[in-house]
Amino acid sequence: MFLLIELSLRIAGYGFPATAAIKSKVNGKTCYCDNIKFGWGFFPRNIAREFEPFIFPVDKPDGTYRIFIFGASAAMGTPDQSFCFGRFLRTMLRQRYPEANFEVITAAMAAINSHVVYQVAKDCARYDPDLFIVYLGNNEVTGPYGAGTVFAPLSDNLSAIRIGIALKRTRLGQLLTNLLGSIGSQKEGPQFWAGMGMFLEKQIRADDPRLESVYRHFQSNLEDIRRVGKKGGAEVIFCTVGSNLKDCPPFASLHRRDLTDAQKNRWETAYRQAVELETAGDYAEALEHYLSAAEIDDRYADLQFRLGRCYWTMGEYDKARDRYIQARELDTLRFRADSRINQIIRDVANPDAAKGVYLVDVVKEFEENSPHATAGGELFYEHVHLNFGGTYLLAKTVLEQVEQILPDWVRGKKEGQGALPTEAECAQRLAYTDWDRYKIAGEVLHNFIKKPPFTNQLYHDERVRLMEQKFEELKASLDPEALKKCSTEHRHAIENDSDDWRLHWKYGKLLAENLKDYEAAAKEYRFVQALLPHSHLGYAALGSVLRGQGDLDAAIAEYEKAIRINPTRLDAHYYLAQAYQRQGKMEHAKQYYSKTIRLRPGAVGAYNKLVEILYQEGEIDEAVDVCRRGLRMAPKNAVLRCNLGVLLEAQGHRDEAIKQLRSALEMDPNSARIRSALEAVLSRAY
Repeated sequence: MFLLIELSLRIAGYGFPATAAIKSKVNGKTCYCDNIKFGWGFFPRNIAREFEPFIFPVDKPDGTYRIFIFGASAAMGTPDQSFCFGRFLRTMLRQRYPEANFEVITAAMAAINSHVVYQVAKDCARYDPDLFIVYLGNNEVTGPYGAGTVFAPLSDNLSAIRIGIALKRTRLGQLLTNLLGSIGSQKEGPQFWAGMGMFLEKQIRADDPRLESVYRHFQSNLEDIRRVGKKGGAEVIFCTVGSNLKDCPPFASLHRRDLTDAQKNRWETAYRQAVELETAGDYAEALEHYLSAAEIDDRYADLQFRLGRCYWTMGEYDKARDRYIQARELDTLRFRADSRINQIIRDVANPDAAKGVYLVDVVKEFEENSPHATAGGELFYEHVHLNFGGTYLLAKTVLEQVEQILPDWVRGKKEGQGALPTEAECAQRLAYTDWDRYKIAGEVLHNFIKKPPFTNQLYHDERVRLMEQKFEELKASLDPEALKKCSTEHRHAIENDSDDWRLHWKYGKLLAENLKDYEAAAKEYRFVQALLPHSHLGYAALGSVLRGQGDLDAAIAEYEKAIRINPTRLDAHYYLAQAYQRQGKMEHAKQYYSKTIRLRPGAVGAYNKLVEILYQEGEIDEAVDVCRRGLRMAPKNAVLRCNLGVLLEAQGHRDEAIKQLRSALEMDPNSARIRSALEAVLSRAY
C-alpha cells in the first residue's frame, strides 16, 4: 500500500526530490546540480537554507579528481561564499597540478549539523567521489535535532530521528507533513528567518544532560559519514573546528542552578565592583574581585571572559587562554564547537579506526598562527566565520594532507616544485578586491554584529565603534579610480578562469551596484545563467538590472523564471509585485505582495504597498485589516501606523485615528508626512 501510494504521488508530480543533487541537462550534457529544495526536509519551506550552487557531470571525465566538502556556514564561506575554503583549495590545487582536473564541490549549507550532513554525504557517496573533507561541529546544539534548536526537536533516539528524516524524503511523508502543517500542528517553529537571534530563548548550560545525547549523535553521525565515504570509494579527511576565543565574548550566560539568593547577591556585588575597576583600567584589582565572584559561582560565562581579558591585558597569556576557553565552554547559546566536539572529531579520525581516514587538526594550526596560541580577530570575522587570511590558512592546512593522499596519476602531473600560491595570489585569482572588503565589512557589521545575539555581548559598543570606523574608511577609499581598479582586477580573474560563475556573479554586482553599468552587468548575469541554468540566482539578478533600466516586461519574465526554480524567493515576489504595480496591473501586484507577506510575515514594505493599492481601490476595510496584521509583526513601524490612522479616519473613527497618528509621530518625530496627516485629521475633527 505504501509503495502504491508513493508511486502514485510521484506519477502525479506531488512533492519534491529530497536528494542533495538532482540531474539536469546543461549544454546538452547530463549533470548533477544542487537541489534547491533539499533543505525543505529540515526547515520550514519559507526559511529553508540552500547549498552554494554547484554543478558537475554525471559521468566523471578521465583525469578528474572529485572532492566534496561538507559542513555548515563556516565551510560554506559565510559571509561571502566567493571566498569559501573550497575555492581556495581549488585555486591551490590547480596551480600545483595544472594538468589535472580538480572538481571541488562545496556541499555545505548554513544552520545545518551532522544529522543533515550525514544525509548529504550519503547522497554524494553515489557520485563517484575521490575525497570527502568534513569541516563540521558548530551547529550540533542549535541545528535540526539539537538540544537548543528552534527546528526539529531533539530526540534521545538517533534511530527515531533517522526514521523521521527518511519518511520526509518520501512523497507520502511530505504529504503527511503538509497536512499536519495545514491543520496548525506544526506552527510552533519560526515563521521567518531571523538569523542567530531566533535562538535567544534556547539557552543550554554546559551541564545540561541533553548535551550527552548531542555528543553521542555527533559521534555516530561522523562515524557513518566515514563509513558511507569509504563505501563510496572516497578517502575521508575530518577537520577539527576553530572558533574565535579572544575577540568573541559569550552570547549568553546563566548562573549555576543551585545558587542561593544570598550567594547571588554577594556574587553580583563582587562582579559589579570588578567591572567598575576594569573600566577604570585597574586590571589587577578588578581581577581580584572577579576571582572572588568565581569562588561563589564560576559557571557564568561572561565572568570567565572578563577574567581572560584581565589576564591578557596583564600579560598572563596562558591563564587568559584558559579563561577564554572556559567562557566558550560555558556560553549558553552554543554556536561554537566546544572542546568535546573537537575531541570527538579526533577520535573518529583515528587512523586505527579505519584506513583511508585522516585528521587535519585545524584548531592546533590556528593556535600556532595566533598570538599566544589564542585565536581571535586575526582569523575570524566574528564567532566562527573565517576572514580571508583565516580561510587561506585553513585551505593551506587541508592542502598539506590532501597532497599526501593524492593518487600517483595526479602527483605525476605536478609542475616542477609547484609553489604554493601566496595569500596575495589567491586574492588575485579569486578577485578579492577593496570593493569586496567593503561589502564584507558591511555584511558582518549590519547583518551580524548589530543584531542579536551579538548585541548582548560584552564590550559590544566598543566593537561596533571600531568596526564602523573601519567600514567608513573602506567606503571612503572607494573613489572612482579605486572602483575602476577593482573592475580591472575582477576582469583579470575572469580571464584566468572564465568558467567560474562566482567571478561573473561578483563582477555583475560591482557593475550594477557601484559602477552603474547596467548593460555590462546584464551580460555578466547572462553568463551566470549559462553556467548555472538550474539556479535562480542569475535570473533574479538579471531581473533587478532590467527593472532598474525600466524594462518591466523583461524584468517580470526573469523574476518569474527565478520563482519557478525557487518558489520561496522573497525578493523576487516583492519586485514582481512592484513591477506589476508600476504597470497598473493591480490584481497581479496584490497577488505577489500577498505572497511576499505569506513568505515573510514581517515584510513591512509589502504590507504598506498592499495597503496603498487597497486604499486607491476603495477597499478601506481590507486595507485596515492588512495594516493591523502588519503592526502585529512590526508594532514600531511608523509608516504602517500612520497608514492605519489615515484609514481609520476614512472609516469615520477619528478618535482612534488621532491616537494612531500621534503614536506614529512619537516613533518618527521628523516625518513631515505623518505630521501633515495628523494636522489634517485634527483640523477636520475640531
